Amino acid sequence: MSLAGLFNPRWPGVALFDLDGTLVDSAPDLAAAVDQMLAHLGRSPAGIDRVRNWVGNGASVLVRRALAGQVDWEPARPKDEALFKDALAIFYHAYGTLNGQHSVVYAGVEACLTHLKNQGCRLGIVTNKPEQFVAPLLEQMGLDHWFDLTVGGDTLPVKKPDPAPLLHAMETLGGTRGTTVMVGDSAADINAALAAGIPCVAVRYGYNYGPAVDTLGADAVVDSLAELL
Repeated sequence: MSLAGLFNPRWPGVALFDLDGTLVDSAPDLAAAVDQMLAHLGRSPAGIDRVRNWVGNGASVLVRRALAGQVDWEPARPKDEALFKDALAIFYHAYGTLNGQHSVVYAGVEACLTHLKNQGCRLGIVTNKPEQFVAPLLEQMGLDHWFDLTVGGDTLPVKKPDPAPLLHAMETLGGTRGTTVMVGDSAADINAALAAGIPCVAVRYGYNYGPAVDTLGADAVVDSLAELL
């Protein structure tokens, strides 16, 4: 089924985008920061392929997965919680220093954002990435001028898959459930959209782990955002 024309002058009025794995391939920087953290702790590097599977639920979960060496991690015992806090601080410093130098914008993104803006659509970022890293990455990638609002993983008390960040962004940008779309790459994005009652477009090229993104309930799934134009 062709999805050409799904994004048109009548719809959407508000488009919300995930960041990592949807607009930007930031895994090289995230993996470099994770490996710097692990090296500082005297551990073996994780490597980019493993880190790609760990991204999507925010920095805290990424660090916990890196310490566990796998996607699934057990709640930390008190003595392990101190290690986690140290590891998170090391990761934050390493990632902030990298500042997106190895990250790239995915093909089709600029065309999609240009198309939407030309139609008067209001654009927002809703990511689980800590807020302090969102604006610098958008600026480094040359994407900051497109967006009217950014919501990070710590902007509100909850993050995706909770629907609150999507609803907050939708309402702030003057949208409704009928005029808003969420675009993301993972189960967290799709489940947040489903819980919020907002249509969702998913991309196949991102960082989703587990079941294929096509099976998660998105209204449309694409290989490139350019397919929607």
